[in-house]
Order: sequence, then C-alpha cells, then structure tokens
Amino acid sequence: MSGKFLVSVTHAKNDADKATVAFVVANAAVASGQKTVVFLNVEGAYLASKGYADDIHEEGFAPLKQLMDQFVEAGGTVWVCSPCFKKRNLNEEELIDGATIVGGAKVVEFLSQGAASITY
Repeated sequence: MSGKFLVSVTHAKNDADKATVAFVVANAAVASGQKTVVFLNVEGAYLASKGYADDIHEEGFAPLKQLMDQFVEAGGTVWVCSPCFKKRNLNEEELIDGATIVGGAKVVEFLSQGAASITY
C-alpha cells in the first residue's frame, strides 16, 4: 500500500452533492494518514476560485468551503487542472489558498507511485 490517495473532483455547483462528498472523502483520507491530493478538474476547476464555494451547502453536510478549508489545514494538497482552469477563463490571482495549478503529468506521476483514486 502506497499511503497515497487522489480524489478527482469533476463537479462544482453543477452537482454540489458530488463536490461536497468528494471533500468529505478527502478529509477522511488525510485524517487517516494518507498523503491526499484533491485534483480539481473539468467543472471542479471552478472550486479553485476564491469565493466560488462560499454558498455551496448540501443538506446533511458541513458547508463545502468549511470542508475545503479543513482539508488544506489538515495537510491535504489541492491541484487544479491547468487546461480546465484556462478553458474557464479563471484568474490565477483569485486562486484559493493552498491550491497549485498543474498539468496532467503531475497527476500521472502521483498515480504511478501507487496512489489509489476515486472520482466525483
């Protein structure tokens, strides 16, 4: 077992339930000692913009912004798909704290080291 876990998040406000559950799982992974990466891609790239997740709150869960902050504070890593970010005309100056824009090669490298992954 590699001790690495990647959560791929392909949704944002278009499916707030999936975006929220992704961060619930990511928080569980980082809390269990896994080196955990959240990869924001496709529509999930919007979550990388400051303020975007502030009003997302699925019933039965903590607010998404709170889950995202907890993840970073617990030592989780947030990667943002570079082409996805650019395609949506998002501004690098508005990137959330703790997020890094990366290309696909970075994700492939992490996964090739034996990381388990799940997609929402």
